[in-house]
Amino acid sequence: MVQTTRTNALPATAPPPTEDRRIVRSKKALRDAFIELMEERGLEGFTVNDLCARADLNRGTFYNHFHGKEDCLKAFEDEIMEDLDRYRERMQHISLPEVLRCRVRKQPMPLLVELFDYLRAQGDFLHAVLGPGGDVRFGPRLREAVCTNLIYSVLHERYRRDPSPFVGYYTAFFASAYLGVIERWVETGMQESSEEMARIAVRLLFIKPGEAITL
Repeated sequence: MVQTTRTNALPATAPPPTEDRRIVRSKKALRDAFIELMEERGLEGFTVNDLCARADLNRGTFYNHFHGKEDCLKAFEDEIMEDLDRYRERMQHISLPEVLRCRVRKQPMPLLVELFDYLRAQGDFLHAVLGPGGDVRFGPRLREAVCTNLIYSVLHERYRRDPSPFVGYYTAFFASAYLGVIERWVETGMQESSEEMARIAVRLLFIKPGEAITL
């Protein structure tokens, strides 16, 4: 009988680790190049050839992963949306009393701090894609994923399933306002800390007309 020894070899179907690292490096190079070109020329101002030249990759490598420029951008945007899903799920469990406690104590909500930390980590991409040369479709996606869910989480239970037009307008008004807050933060270089932004987000919910605009 021939005795065999066990090895730690990877299954035949698994790509070698070095290939995985190459793919990661290629996608990062493309993402960085996409950001630079969107900032410099706007989304419509460059081609796949320009993207590959800036990323120092050949077209074959690009088309191994993406069908075209739009597909490439969508993949980068989808990654952010998938990451934001976990915040969206947790937002559904935020209660108005919890928000009020943070407001009274002037403490940042931990979930919002985490959210702004994540947005900060994606700052370069967000600045490019939300800017004048970016993708006009991404802002509404961000609004629905984050802002609308945040507003629904603090609505009184009786309004969460209320089909009345005014409830819809109320939610749309504040969700759009919160997208504006995020866009301003990104546009101005994210100078405020995540804790400050979390406090600002809560404070904005409770400012009344004529009241002093202070944090």
